[in-house]
Amino acid sequence: MELVCPAGNLPSLKAAVDNGANAVYIGFKDDTNARHFAGLNFDDKKIQQGIEYAHNKNTKVFLALNTYPQPSGWSRWQKAVDHAGELGIDSMIIADLGVMEYARNKWPEMNLHLSVQGSATSYEAIEFYKRHFGIKRVVLPRVLSMKQVEQVIKNTDVGIEVFGFGSLCVMVEGRCILSSYVTGDSPNTFGACSPAKAVEWVDKSDGGMETRLSGLLVDSYNAEEKAGYPTICKGRFNVSGNTYHAIEEPTSLNTLEMLPDLMQAGVQAIKIEGRQRSPTYVAQVTRIWREAIDSCTGNIEQYAAKNDWMKELDKVSEGAQTTLGAYHRPWQ
Repeated sequence: MELVCPAGNLPSLKAAVDNGANAVYIGFKDDTNARHFAGLNFDDKKIQQGIEYAHNKNTKVFLALNTYPQPSGWSRWQKAVDHAGELGIDSMIIADLGVMEYARNKWPEMNLHLSVQGSATSYEAIEFYKRHFGIKRVVLPRVLSMKQVEQVIKNTDVGIEVFGFGSLCVMVEGRCILSSYVTGDSPNTFGACSPAKAVEWVDKSDGGMETRLSGLLVDSYNAEEKAGYPTICKGRFNVSGNTYHAIEEPTSLNTLEMLPDLMQAGVQAIKIEGRQRSPTYVAQVTRIWREAIDSCTGNIEQYAAKNDWMKELDKVSEGAQTTLGAYHRPWQ
């Protein structure tokens, strides 16, 4: 089972590689990837350094080209695909059919992975992408139960990658109407939920802080609370006289305790979310998951998630809370 870790910049890439990642995933400094934030991603110099560093330590480099191009910008995605091929990227992670067709025709030897943004939740959908584009792996959306993941794996020989840890999204993998309604930019075309130009941090007289998007109040924190990055789905709203997280609470997925189930089901890779997070986060999460995967591989029958692992992951989770998400549905 591979461990696939986020790298929003060169220090994060090195942190992932040094702490045991089998692969890192990165993006160019533009809207061709779904983490299009200021200060993130790789220019030509840094990406060449990153590929060299990773390959020297037998770590693969995947490139996320997982947004949906509009006709006026199509040439940018073509150039991104070609540049990735020239750089020697190990795999491209793609969502859009047109981008995938271009990559398949222009770079037939390139490994293509279907992004989680492609939202393939059935083996029939996966087989479609295999038949037409020769995909080698698919990243499953975080909406399937463990039983459904097993069903998919039993019916396709395409490699299956699942998210094991990180932020969750209430929408269908980033296809966010709320964000584009408030900010004017769709995450799936612009590449960023809550783009930086729309974000406002406003100090309050009591020492707390407000977060706003395009002027819309998303949340209000007192002086003792940590102010999170503002997203509409995880804001607090007044509903029928009550103020609470009406759509989704800030919490992180953590499947560490389910690792034997994922491994026995035949999951090919565990993906860690967080290209927007710090190198410290990447190092900490990668180290723990490396230890866990090695422990489970060595003795799956005796494996148990250590308390120390869980405590450390809780510290870097949204709202210091974790959940098994859709994987755990006892009624199934």
